[in-house]
Amino acid sequence: MVWSDYFYFLTLILFVVSLIASGVVRSRFNRYAKAATANGMTGAMAAQRILQANGIYDVSISAAGGTLSDNYDPAAKVLHLSDAVRGAASVSAVAVAAHECGHAIQHAQEYPLLMLRKALVPFCNIGSMGSYVAILLGILFSWSGLITLGAILFSAIVLFNLVTLPVEIDASRRALSEVRRLNLLTEEELRGGRKVLFAAGMTYFISLVTSIVQLLRLLSLAQRRR
Repeated sequence: MVWSDYFYFLTLILFVVSLIASGVVRSRFNRYAKAATANGMTGAMAAQRILQANGIYDVSISAAGGTLSDNYDPAAKVLHLSDAVRGAASVSAVAVAAHECGHAIQHAQEYPLLMLRKALVPFCNIGSMGSYVAILLGILFSWSGLITLGAILFSAIVLFNLVTLPVEIDASRRALSEVRRLNLLTEEELRGGRKVLFAAGMTYFISLVTSIVQLLRLLSLAQRRR
């Protein structure tokens, strides 16, 4: 088996692992979405409490469509919370809302890695579009230089994922700290919230590893075309 075959095999394994991880996230979210908070705290209420406790008054809370589509938009300073989080009084809802508040706190404090990730977005967009075009043309015309260029462009995605992982871990750490500090969940509920956020964090780790493997495969392909 040549190196390229190993890369294809590893990519396939990581794809399966990614599907399993996504399933685990949904499973844990759904499990703790059925666990009602003892104090009736909803995701929106928890988010409001956390933002105010950290002196953040310029971030609004808005509805987001879909499931597990919750996010923080630093440009508009808006917390987008899905229906399963915004109005639900569950452990999952509070945990997810708190995590997004963690990003808002990072933004307010100008957390360096969050600022770096924001700066990398344009390069990541260029890399995601340009890399595959360059690689396809390189394969069609047997030009290793274009494949190498595609690998270089793709490295922007790897860098973005590399920065994203600690940003997400830090946001979850802040979330759990705030939830405990403000007594938004009981200790037993907090353990459930931690499991939800840990499962979500694993998906970012898998994305990083997958992008690294893909980059190595592209470099190997460029080397073989020379």
